[in-house]
Amino acid sequence: MKITVNIKTGAETIIKTLKLAGFQAYLVGGCVRDSLLGKTPIEWDITTSARPEEVSRLFKKAIPTGIEYGTVTILLTDGQYEVTTFRSDEKYVDGRHPANVHFTTDIHADLARRDFTVNAIAYDPATDQLIDDHAGQTDLKKKLIRTVGAATARFSEDGLRPVRACRFAAQLGFEIDNATLAAIPGSLATVKKVSVERFHDELIKMLAAAKPSIGLEYMRRSGLLEIVLPELNACVGVEQPPEFHPHDVYWHSLYSCDAAPQDNLTVRLAALFHDLGKPACKEGFTFYNHDKVGAEITERLMRRLKFSNDETGRVVNLVASHMFDYSAKWSDAAVRRFIRRIGGVGNVPNLFLLRQADVQAMRQNIGTDYLVELQARIDRIIADENALHVKNLKVNGQDIMRTLGIPPGPKVGQVLNDLLEKVLDEPNLNERETLLKLIRSYA
Repeated sequence: MKITVNIKTGAETIIKTLKLAGFQAYLVGGCVRDSLLGKTPIEWDITTSARPEEVSRLFKKAIPTGIEYGTVTILLTDGQYEVTTFRSDEKYVDGRHPANVHFTTDIHADLARRDFTVNAIAYDPATDQLIDDHAGQTDLKKKLIRTVGAATARFSEDGLRPVRACRFAAQLGFEIDNATLAAIPGSLATVKKVSVERFHDELIKMLAAAKPSIGLEYMRRSGLLEIVLPELNACVGVEQPPEFHPHDVYWHSLYSCDAAPQDNLTVRLAALFHDLGKPACKEGFTFYNHDKVGAEITERLMRRLKFSNDETGRVVNLVASHMFDYSAKWSDAAVRRFIRRIGGVGNVPNLFLLRQADVQAMRQNIGTDYLVELQARIDRIIADENALHVKNLKVNGQDIMRTLGIPPGPKVGQVLNDLLEKVLDEPNLNERETLLKLIRSYA
């Protein structure tokens, strides 16, 4: 394969500096793989015969991010670059890291320790030379994910590699080699040793793929899904009303995720998780309250996988809100209550994107034109500046305590919420003097 690399300035500078100092230096891994595929690399990794301390001496801003494994991060004006010394690894003892590493000056030994053939290609931009000891270019042409050497050995070393195989399949749109896929079930004990933070990172990368369903289905087939996302695995075979759903809950969830915007992680997560409550709520072809149960399951799942409170809150809200059923008969008060129920106007765009993804994974005679009408009504209500939350009322808790002569307590919140309900029905009541009169009626 011919390679065209528009090498980033900083990477070129690092390689030139290392070579001028008498060391070997190559681009390696994803940046070479992506360049061979005609894609623009996101990360630029460099491998060298220089030892970590020698690399550090050559650059002003060098951070020993993984120095025990030979990795130094170089900070330059156009970004940061990982520079790793050629090495061979001893036996892995914790299912993730080698017990010891041996630094070497042999690039071939370094490539032999890497995970997949498509990531085990080195490139020297000075000589335009590719070093491909494991037929990585052939596998790129075949669109195949295959381990370097025996898959059982590679997976027994590092339990994250099976998950990465599935992620690369989704990310690149490749198939996993049969022998590589067949070795994953035997590695599940090692996979269980991997920290949840690593699963979290791989899931995010998988969900950024054009079709996450490719990787998720490989995870299901190989037994990985039961370890990483058992809640989703429980959806396999859960049938739905055939007049609306051609797929079970599992495949509907995967196809919904694929249909969600590729650059919107919140909606992709919500699309993948929105029906997690269905297995527990199934009674025939009905799933009463599955949105609320699914929200609880989603919250536990996301906390287990170490998502932030903010990410978790946004996704859980979407899952809890996804079952709204709009009708043109809704009053404006009903629209205002809908906005309040879903947590505010800011949540409307993502909720509508989730609904569209959900519908795309159903039978195609179900449309979403009603969302345009609902959006127009929401826009009009916002333009009219109607109160949608107690903070929009033209009185506050202090006014209630002062008017009724009561101390802080639950009664204040009860009155505020009651006033808001009245204003949702009759927006013209949201005037200060009118609300004060209503407050006095509570005396």
